[in-house]
Amino acid sequence: MAMPKGHKMSSGYATVKEGMDYRAISQIMSENGFKMNHATARNVLLSAMRSIAEDLLISRGEESSPERVDAVSRSPQFQAGVAGTLSDIISTYETEEF
Repeated sequence: MAMPKGHKMSSGYATVKEGMDYRAISQIMSENGFKMNHATARNVLLSAMRSIAEDLLISRGEESSPERVDAVSRSPQFQAGVAGTLSDIISTYETEEF
């Protein structure tokens, strides 16, 4: 039996210049004692994205139904925006002295 095809968002996939794929993440986590496969790594990431998306929608006074939160959290543009923001925050802390 053939594997079902994955779902591709109409707006494409999110990619970042520097980063790891789900298999690399799961391998590192497993090596550090947290048994994880690539599907679990993906689910953990999407769960975090849903949390961020829900908080942002609520703070903006927008609809925060589960369907809307899921659509936003899976959006490649949203994921790329979160990745860019986190990268900026990390860069700021690396250059500042505390």
